[in-house]
Amino acid sequence: MTSPTSDALLGPAEVRELANVLGVRPTKQRGQNFVIDANTVRRIVRTAEVRPDDVVVEVGPGLGSLTLGLLEAADRVVAVEIDDVLAGALPATITARMPQRADRFALVHSDAMHVRELPGPPPTALVANLPYNVAVPVLLHMLETFPSIERTLVMVQAEVADRLAAPPGSKVYGVPSVKANWYADVRRAGAIGRTVFWPAPNVDSGLVSLVRRAEPVRTTASRREVFAVVDAAFAQRRKTLRAALSGWAGSAPAAEAALVAADVSPQARGESLTVEEFARIAESAPSRDTAPTAPEARQ
Repeated sequence: MTSPTSDALLGPAEVRELANVLGVRPTKQRGQNFVIDANTVRRIVRTAEVRPDDVVVEVGPGLGSLTLGLLEAADRVVAVEIDDVLAGALPATITARMPQRADRFALVHSDAMHVRELPGPPPTALVANLPYNVAVPVLLHMLETFPSIERTLVMVQAEVADRLAAPPGSKVYGVPSVKANWYADVRRAGAIGRTVFWPAPNVDSGLVSLVRRAEPVRTTASRREVFAVVDAAFAQRRKTLRAALSGWAGSAPAAEAALVAADVSPQARGESLTVEEFARIAESAPSRDTAPTAPEARQ
């Protein structure tokens, strides 16, 4: 295994040279900001607590900066890349810079939102520098699709990091906060400056750690049913739950009845509720068979 002090990782000069050879110009459309600082890569891998027996899935590997760092520490890395040029070049980069670990790497050339299976053993960890514009939907999709993922560390826009890790009652607590907490215990795990990226983004970034719940939320309601309540509650977050859930329940009185049955105040607002309380409301839906469901990754 390559030592942490090796020169296998990509620095600023290597990233720009590789991009130039490939004719790659980072695009805002895909939220591409490549990490150019090897120390930041090592910090991410260390914070993610990647172990020698881990099978790590990485979304959006780009030119391979983080991929190489993960390969130093994990047993196996599976990278999911949508970009044709980047996907085509990444295996050669791995082989050239870390040949002794190349057989531990696999590439899936696909949109992460469409991935339903991965080659090799089930992933145990997700570590990724997620494109800002699709970070939450991708994160939720991966957590839902691959229940074997025990630990996750994602780098996202600082504002998104705050929202994901926000507790009930926080001003930024909302749909991403509740849905992420359905799967995992979520916390902020650090801040990342702008200068470690090329091109430098106009916003700061943050690390978010998600450790899958040892026990799922105890409820007879399905995830879809719970998420439907969450979406309805925050669609009009300034309104009381009695009003905000009237469409979900069929009427304001029906919403109030469901809330009372769930032991939740009809005058409360969604930003004050835990995921467990949302689950109780879903259990009290006027009709569990006909209650509307929400899109998988709505925010």
